[in-house]
Amino acid sequence: MMHGGPSGFHNAPVTRTLVISSAIITVTSALRGRSRSIGLSYQDIIQNYSLWKIVPSIFAFSSSPESIIGLYLIYYFRVFERQIGSNKYSVFVLFNLVASTFFQIVALGLLKDSQVLASGPYGFIFASFVSFYFDIPVTSRFHMFGLNLSNKSAVYFAAFQLVLSAWRRSFIPVISGLLAGFVFRANLFGICKLKRNNRSVGNFMPEPSESSIETLVSMGFESNAARQALLQARNDLNVATNILLEAQSG
Repeated sequence: MMHGGPSGFHNAPVTRTLVISSAIITVTSALRGRSRSIGLSYQDIIQNYSLWKIVPSIFAFSSSPESIIGLYLIYYFRVFERQIGSNKYSVFVLFNLVASTFFQIVALGLLKDSQVLASGPYGFIFASFVSFYFDIPVTSRFHMFGLNLSNKSAVYFAAFQLVLSAWRRSFIPVISGLLAGFVFRANLFGICKLKRNNRSVGNFMPEPSESSIETLVSMGFESNAARQALLQARNDLNVATNILLEAQSG
């Protein structure tokens, strides 16, 4: 199997900014001893109107395990920025950060839960999993401990570990992120047209040619993954190859 694309933040300036910003705010909050109290809560946001907490709560993780796993996932999702370009990816990031935070505040107002929510870009991370599930093809499968796994399994496992790190405090941020991701994908606000060079859900995409699929298979990719990548790339073989390589590289 061929190796993935470039490592690091090459062609991913938005991801680099998000990772560095989150890391700096996380460390700053930890040094000030505010890591555990920086998350959103009903008392702070709804009762006391401490709206200043919204911004740090979006970026600062409350523990080392959360920050390590969370920053890794943000770094991994740079694959989307390389596919659609930094300008369009910045729209994706901004929309999901804002929408997921809004859903969290609404949930706090409805549930009136006194618990402090997990802080950090949970909303953006789990919104990205919606695109990850639908748009990143499986390029390899294997068996381990009797389980059918794929090249995407490690990323799902990291997400599970992130949820375990904060457990109940993460439930509302995770659900809010997934909801934001589905809203973006459903194009409810006409914003999805900015994504992937207008290759949005529902657009007609011609069936990939067998020769293109065979070319990708000869390079070591699975047939189904090759077909999905070609559909996403509108039969552009070079773009499809990059999609498959990025899916492998993380």
